[in-house]
Parts: sequence; C-alpha cells; structure tokens
Amino acid sequence: MSSLNNKVQLIGNLGADPEIINLTDGKKIAKFSIATTDRYKNKQGETVSDTQWHNIVAWNKTAEIVEKYITKGNQVGIEGKLTTRKWEDKDGNNRYTTEVVCSELLMLGGKA
Repeated sequence: MSSLNNKVQLIGNLGADPEIINLTDGKKIAKFSIATTDRYKNKQGETVSDTQWHNIVAWNKTAEIVEKYITKGNQVGIEGKLTTRKWEDKDGNNRYTTEVVCSELLMLGGKA
C-alpha cells in the first residue's frame, strides 16, 4: 500500500502554454495548469459543469517533453504527488500554493 501514498492522477486540458524555466545548474522546470471538469445532473435535471484548476510542475526530462510537445488546449494525463510550498510575499505575508509534481506525463490527443 505504500505505493499509493500521496499519489495523484489527473486527466485534463492545459489552460495556457507552459512556462519553461532554465535554472543555472542546468535543470529545467515546466509549470502549467490543467483543468478537469466534472459534469452531473442536479435535482432539476439540468447538467452542471464543475471545473477545477490544478497547478502542475515537471522537472528535467519531463519538462523537456512538455516544452517540445505540449501547448494550450492539449489534453494530458498526469501522475505525481501533491506538494505545498510556502513563501513570503513583498508585504511579509506567508503565502501557500499546492501543486502536483509530475512524475509521469501522457499526451492524450489534440486540443479540446
């Protein structure tokens, strides 16, 4: 069961082109967000769409693949783990963000 510890799998579409960051030590980071949409019928029989946005971070070889092949609108499958980062903004307030650190990327097709 330890392999299920902190594991996330998502299928969604990119909301914008990925941001690629080249670090001074030669490492590469790709940052992007994907939207997942859940559709269901409410009590009135109307179809309701609930879209959630997920921040994704990919490193090194996976970031290179993202840079070469993934653009806004592409559908991708992501597997990774949830992480939360903390930083201090310019006013001295603590800020937090939760993101998925991508360990596996699957390109699922064209633009939605």
